[in-house]
Amino acid sequence: MIVSRDLQLSIEGDVIIVEDDDLLSNLMMEILSDIGAGCLAFDTADDALIHLLQSHRACSLVIADHGVPGQILGTDLAKMVKEKWPEIAVILTSGHELKVSDLPSNVRYLQKPWAIDSLVSTVREVLHPHGRL
Repeated sequence: MIVSRDLQLSIEGDVIIVEDDDLLSNLMMEILSDIGAGCLAFDTADDALIHLLQSHRACSLVIADHGVPGQILGTDLAKMVKEKWPEIAVILTSGHELKVSDLPSNVRYLQKPWAIDSLVSTVREVLHPHGRL
């Protein structure tokens, strides 16, 4: 277990992870599973978008790396998700500094390398913005 049991969250719906680095993708899946999330991981934003469009399952959060292979960047996916599904929380990550002003106002940015505590607290903030667990 990576995360303490007292950090468990009430997460309804899947968490979609878009990360082409297998190590980071697996780490995020383990962290999020430890805090109570059901996760699906994709290497490309293209595949994640297709899943979102075709799935009948609820999604509560998308965590996308900006620089993933494929036709769609993580930033583009973040904008599309917020336009089509405004209720889905979005966290965008990148190893390169991004201009937060270029992102939709309701997309959180988490620069790599991030600490486990930073990821967990950011997930908590976007899923429970008013402090309700």
